[in-house]
Amino acid sequence: MLLVVDVGNSHTVLGLFEGEELRAHWRLVTSVHRTADEIRVFIGALLQQSGIDPRAVRGCCISSVVPPLNRCLDEVCRGMFGAAPVMVGPGIRTGIVLQVENPKEVGADRIANAVGAVATYPGPLILVDFGTATTFDAVSDRGEYRGGVIVPGIEASADALFERCAKLPRVEISRPPSVIGRDTVSNIRSGLTYGYADLVDGLIARMIQEMGGRPTVVATGGLAAIIAEIAQRIDHVDPLLTLRGLRLLFEKNQRVEE
Repeated sequence: MLLVVDVGNSHTVLGLFEGEELRAHWRLVTSVHRTADEIRVFIGALLQQSGIDPRAVRGCCISSVVPPLNRCLDEVCRGMFGAAPVMVGPGIRTGIVLQVENPKEVGADRIANAVGAVATYPGPLILVDFGTATTFDAVSDRGEYRGGVIVPGIEASADALFERCAKLPRVEISRPPSVIGRDTVSNIRSGLTYGYADLVDGLIARMIQEMGGRPTVVATGGLAAIIAEIAQRIDHVDPLLTLRGLRLLFEKNQRVEE
């Protein structure tokens, strides 16, 4: 079995693959203060809860945008599973050509998304990942990563509104029944959902103008489903895209080592 780990700024998503089948997946809060021992306990408990013997895990692949956790994760994988993890970053084989000014700046999660999408959907592609930041990535029909866009995520925007405006409450992000709200909470929800959906549609439209053709637009990330219900230019919602990309990256790099 293969354990894949996607470490984001707010959440960490883990997946366990048996061949191409995703047997289980979990979502945890990311904390830079966790030690290797704590991470080991978390992973051990999740595997036990799913009835999986840790000895069945023979490999790990990790994408991380939180560098302070990388050493701990490496230590856990080596200690629990007896295998050095494949860390997504410079020097690994991806099959994706990074046509950007500085390839080392491209986030590991964005690379995993591109690898997973190229293997699943017809190109060219626009990938939208709704995380702490929302990222937009352009991938050509030849698997060339051409760059993208980064904007504050929906929850980050909501947090900024709550923290900077004394009289506005913190609200759950969900779609209100109409754009014009009749109270403060529905006003905020409308701005965060309908407003963000229009931002997404607008950026996608501009990217399409620059890319040409008709790219397939794929959304992933925690809030993708909510925005995709409103936005008009998202073709597919794929919450497991990053995990599948990590599995493929592990396989590409295992073949190189063999």
